[in-house]
Amino acid sequence: MTFKLLSSLVTLAALFQGTYAAAGLNRRVACPDGVHTASNAACCQLFAVREDLQKNLFDGGQCNAEAHESLRLTFHDAIAISPALEAEGKFGGGGADGSIAIFSEIETGFHPNIGLDEIVEKQRPFIRRHNLGVADFIQFAGAIGASNCDGAPQLAAFVGRKDATRPAPDGLVPEPFHTPDQIFDRLADASQGEFDPILTVWLLTAHTVAAANDVDPTIPGSPFDSTPELFDSQFFLETTLQGTAFPGNGPNQGEVESPLKGEFRLQSDFAIARDDRTACEWQSFVNNQTKVQQMFQFVFHDLSILGQNIDDLVDCTEVVPIPRALREATHFPAGLSRADINQACQETPFPTLPTAPGPKTSVRPVLP
Repeated sequence: MTFKLLSSLVTLAALFQGTYAAAGLNRRVACPDGVHTASNAACCQLFAVREDLQKNLFDGGQCNAEAHESLRLTFHDAIAISPALEAEGKFGGGGADGSIAIFSEIETGFHPNIGLDEIVEKQRPFIRRHNLGVADFIQFAGAIGASNCDGAPQLAAFVGRKDATRPAPDGLVPEPFHTPDQIFDRLADASQGEFDPILTVWLLTAHTVAAANDVDPTIPGSPFDSTPELFDSQFFLETTLQGTAFPGNGPNQGEVESPLKGEFRLQSDFAIARDDRTACEWQSFVNNQTKVQQMFQFVFHDLSILGQNIDDLVDCTEVVPIPRALREATHFPAGLSRADINQACQETPFPTLPTAPGPKTSVRPVLP
């Protein structure tokens, strides 16, 4: 399965390169704004959406809390699809169809979606201002938000999705207290077998710019690593460190001890980082920025079109800004070292990394 998907990754990369090369050779469309051009007229509307988002939601192009939550929303909308339920004659959800916003009064009440009502409502005025489907908007906003985080890949953007006509059923979004088996099974079902345990690790790369708001509501905005403004590999490093304390009033359901003051650790991240099926893949991301970018770019592309027919969509990735390059190297947080690692992968040595100077690292919350 992994070899097949890596081959698909190479094919997909070649396709992207071919698409953009062809766009450079083909005549571009002049957009109605008189400023931009696009490879397809359907992409023209996205320039105004992009500028509006950057100015009025992402604080002028920052990797802020709204950028983090917009990326999180892409997953919670798209993963709500189950061919297994459809095979039983039940409605299995529509995947990346915007249902989490269209039927927000229902879906944001589902336990794993608690707290997402805030970003849904913040995005709603943008949807109203622009002639863009809800499903397309959610995925596009996530891609734009991620582009503000140094080190992120350029994420795919498509238009033409069909919006939901009914809410997704409850129980399709993984919870932080679920076991690795439960999470692997759920993602495999949603993707018809594509998202295996290895690709689940790739999807979890998004946690490098993520924070917990509601697992422990006394400490909202608690990041999962010490550099939540950077799309880097610190998340993969820091989840392998020995946990020593809870940052708030834990333990809470879905939480385990974290290694740094102010840093939050999900039980599911802890478990997958140490599971025999995924530990070595997890470790392979440490200090490997190229892999961080390429693997997440690949899985986001496929996640963002779950439940949709790609032949009906227009690729507008060219509208997504190319993120700034990462300028910081992966490092042990100040006060910690190789001695603090719980190494679950015995097949390969742990990377040799420097330790940041200064007093022991304390992580600040990411708040709106």
